[in-house]
Amino acid sequence: MTSHCATTYFLILGPGAVRPFGRKMVYLWCLLQLGNVDTAAAFAPTFLIYCILRFCAGLSVMTIMINSSLSEWTMSQRKSVGIVLILSSYSIGQMFLGGLAFAIRKWYTLQLAVSVPLLVLLFPSRKLVESFWWLIVTNQLEKGVKELRRVAHINGKKNIEETLTIEYVKSTIQKELDAVQTKPSIFHLFHAPKVIMRICCLSFSRFPSAVSFYGLVLNLQHLGSNIFLFQVLFGAITLTASFLSLWTLNYMGRRTNQIFFSFLAGVSILVNTFLPQEMQTLRVVLATLGIGAVSAASTGSALHQIELLHTVFRSTLGGITTVFHRIGAMLAPLLMTLLGYSLRLPWIIYGVITLLAGLVILPLPETRNQPLVNTLQDVENNTKYSRKVKQEDTSTKVTQF
Repeated sequence: MTSHCATTYFLILGPGAVRPFGRKMVYLWCLLQLGNVDTAAAFAPTFLIYCILRFCAGLSVMTIMINSSLSEWTMSQRKSVGIVLILSSYSIGQMFLGGLAFAIRKWYTLQLAVSVPLLVLLFPSRKLVESFWWLIVTNQLEKGVKELRRVAHINGKKNIEETLTIEYVKSTIQKELDAVQTKPSIFHLFHAPKVIMRICCLSFSRFPSAVSFYGLVLNLQHLGSNIFLFQVLFGAITLTASFLSLWTLNYMGRRTNQIFFSFLAGVSILVNTFLPQEMQTLRVVLATLGIGAVSAASTGSALHQIELLHTVFRSTLGGITTVFHRIGAMLAPLLMTLLGYSLRLPWIIYGVITLLAGLVILPLPETRNQPLVNTLQDVENNTKYSRKVKQEDTSTKVTQF
């Protein structure tokens, strides 16, 4: 329920991340909310109040995860590195949490240990750079140029004020400026069949991936009862899978990455389903392989989604795909109720739908080394994808600073 409501909360703030507040403001607000509510949970007098506070804390997590990745500031050739590093931080956090929980056994002390740093994180987060394309959409070109100069200084570019002028930026992104003169509406999406197709494919890909991933994680009873060790191992598996996915994303592309790892995960689950219980070691290896493969496919899916969805509605459309992901997460443990009919039926379902997750990626275009799409027209007319990869486009000219 918390996951579902967190997604609903994200859908409310998704449009707000574009208009009128901006992604940086939404990110800081949700980070403040998460830090305050999580800290208050350490002093909850009853278990009911603790659950309510933790429920409220969970509402802002998804919005923080999405808006913490401002991919517009990343060169096309480096997006995979940035996304993998962000996803790897989650795995490292899981491993750290396992060790921290082992060292701190009092729950309220542990709660404070993981929540107070969120409030401290607010101070450096104020230095984050706002999305350049959001500033363009909201007709704040002067502020957008100022943020571009900040990024240029961070990248070691000196005396950039003489080169990076408002006139230069205007001439570079004139097409995008003309496109945003008409304020975009969410209802415009109903007249964009290619955008709808991409949303459907991404949504039906993330749904089975979530089902198989959480099904494996929640039911890996053969790893033993040591929850601290399980947390560390789980983080180590997903961390390894993320870096493996980085290599395949750069050399195999976004589509091939997801298709390959989805099929690998599906086959691992199905083979594991029909292995006898006596082959315990092989079953553990296949289950671990399945978790790693699903995690690697999810890493590719996260990057592919950012590159497929246009900038103006990226947060909102990302919320739609996240709804399907959370529905899959809620369905995963419910499928285990089918054990009353057959001991293998839930695992067969996990395996089959994971194979299907790879198939629904086929209609999507490959986006490796391609610039981000910024408007509905770019998607519908295949503006960006019709260019050669080596051809320099406006977004590359801007982000080179």
